[in-house]
Amino acid sequence: MKFLIAPNAFKGTIPADDAAKLIATQLSNLAEVECLNQPLADGGDGTCDLLIASLGLKKISMLSLNAVGQPIPGYFGWDSTQKKAFLDISTASGIGILKPFQKDPFTSSTFGTGLLIRSAIELGAEEIILGLGGSATVDLGIGILNALGILFLDESGREIPVFSPGYIRKIRHIQKSPTIPKVRFTLLCDVRNPFLGSSGAVSVFGPQKGLQLGQLDSYQKDCEGLLGLLEKKSRKEWTDQEGFGAAGGIALGLHFFFETEIKFGSSYFFDLVQMKEKVNWSDWVITGEGQYDSQSDAGKASYELLQLAKASQKKTALITSGTGGRGSGFDLVLELPALDFSSFVFKEKARENLLRLIQSAISEGKLS
Repeated sequence: MKFLIAPNAFKGTIPADDAAKLIATQLSNLAEVECLNQPLADGGDGTCDLLIASLGLKKISMLSLNAVGQPIPGYFGWDSTQKKAFLDISTASGIGILKPFQKDPFTSSTFGTGLLIRSAIELGAEEIILGLGGSATVDLGIGILNALGILFLDESGREIPVFSPGYIRKIRHIQKSPTIPKVRFTLLCDVRNPFLGSSGAVSVFGPQKGLQLGQLDSYQKDCEGLLGLLEKKSRKEWTDQEGFGAAGGIALGLHFFFETEIKFGSSYFFDLVQMKEKVNWSDWVITGEGQYDSQSDAGKASYELLQLAKASQKKTALITSGTGGRGSGFDLVLELPALDFSSFVFKEKARENLLRLIQSAISEGKLS
């Protein structure tokens, strides 16, 4: 029996690669079983990290800065043959590496991610694959632009120090260096929000990153003022579109000065890791995510994998909490018990529950 073990992250509890290993440890106890682990991502937090591991890329490590300017270890994956670098915004500029009191969109910056990108370009990168999930900022990617040679000046023409409070509001002039690198960006994204409006970056994601409700309108006006300056300096008109709201507007900011392309969902990931071939190899496809729901059916990685498996007439199993997976077309749905997230050990409990669930499915002959 051949099992393709391909879970997405169980958000907030078990990373996708760890979940795959836990499932495989239980299935390996069966006789005459082969397991192939291929954890999934669909453009969210950690997508490029999984691609680095799945593609066997060299990991280039260096010091960088987090979203509030503190030193932090950083890295990117390097494909020397195709001259591509892979990195996630969450590696240096992620919200998950900040403490709650550090969330401050008026000060936070993507500059640390820009340092990683600059290092990749110096190594010879011609394309940057950037995963947009899990960012801590709403800075339109100006931290990245700054690290790549775009200067942001105050009303007196002085360069504004990175990570200074009220950074966006202080910008009055933009200076473009003649040595800006020629590099293109492929931006991996799991949300389709535009930048402006009620479904945009400030309104929807701003509160998650530290904006108070009473600050949303004024912050959006500051961003609109900056957009006018970016448009004027780059001489590049823009129209709001899906994905410009992801990661605080990074795709939009980069769009003014670089060649960019936004890739949504799991299809890009699936192509790179040759998911179709791996499905064809298997007898069973086991996937999962924290809570499968109607959004999953709209194109999340687990759903897309289900479509591949169905086309190849493979058996499919979904591991998830809640009842949202029922009726979605999987041959088997294994439901995890609810967690008490107020407990200090909820992550350990999540792992125990996953192991116990697989053990139970095996003993009951559900995966045969």
